Amino acid sequence: MSKVFFSKSAEGLEDLFRAAEINKIIQPDDLVALKIHFGERGNQAYIKSARVKPIVKLVKDLNGRPFWTDTNTLYKGSRHEALAHLQTADDHGYSLEKTGASVIIADGLEGRNSQKVPVNGKYFKEVLLGSLVLEADTLIALTHFKGHEVVGFGGAIKNISMGLASRAGKQQMHADLKPVVNKNKCTSCGRCVKWCPENTIALGSDKKASINLDRCLGCAECVAACRFGAIAINWSGEPDSVQGKMAEYALGVKNYFKEKIVFLNFLTDISPNCDCYPHNDPPIVPDIGLLASYDPVALDQASVDLVNQSGGRISGQDKFKTLWPEVDWEIQLQYGAELGLGDRKYDLIEI
Repeated sequence: MSKVFFSKSAEGLEDLFRAAEINKIIQPDDLVALKIHFGERGNQAYIKSARVKPIVKLVKDLNGRPFWTDTNTLYKGSRHEALAHLQTADDHGYSLEKTGASVIIADGLEGRNSQKVPVNGKYFKEVLLGSLVLEADTLIALTHFKGHEVVGFGGAIKNISMGLASRAGKQQMHADLKPVVNKNKCTSCGRCVKWCPENTIALGSDKKASINLDRCLGCAECVAACRFGAIAINWSGEPDSVQGKMAEYALGVKNYFKEKIVFLNFLTDISPNCDCYPHNDPPIVPDIGLLASYDPVALDQASVDLVNQSGGRISGQDKFKTLWPEVDWEIQLQYGAELGLGDRKYDLIEI
């Protein structure tokens, strides 16, 4: 049974840091990655920088060297490549000047900086993570807990799986098939042909890009290369497989950092959808507080339980299944427990 520390105060980060004894995993001169979702432009439900700024000082007081980090998105939003991502982060208050820590995009300019980490799971033998975050000594995952239309809810597991995967890794988790070309948008520039690592793309007789799906690795290099949105992501993966793949990616991250990783969930502004949307709906329940654990499965289970125990505008004993009746959110927790990612049983310690 894992310990989950709980503060009912949305401003209780410092108390939670001390109660969970996070200081024990930070050594002097450690590079400390603060994994955060900076929020898509237009979204207001993401964790505001003022709320998490105290963790920078707490890390620096231990002579650690903190930095904010995330990876680029597959879709063509305000965080799809590092320059736009950095601008969005800055606009949302995440900068050296405003928080005391710089921002580093973990998978490089266009999402190609990737490193393989072994997992030996049902879906993957290795996962593709943003390489720069793996240069850190310690990882602190700061997660805005919310609903999610594909996997039921987005918690710590999703934050370190989707959130730390390179673009190729995101493609692996999101799609069981390969990218497809929208020839109406293709400009015949040939950029995707140049960037394809397996030479599976060619310009056909119509001068439009064509992908040899028999040889395609599904690495998503072409998606990153295309500047015109002509190569689309195939979002055909079923929620079951997406959740299983997420759990394996999360296991890769947790195994890599071993005992030097901790997870904090912010049960505030709990929106029904992911922070990747350029907008957000009202919260489904009132703010609940903050939680911390060294076990992401226990932490997410406790977060779900606390949400379901709260009042709010969503009816039913299971608010996430009310929101997304086609999605069984328990799969990511069940499979995560089977993998050894964590334990669904927990001891909730209120501070």
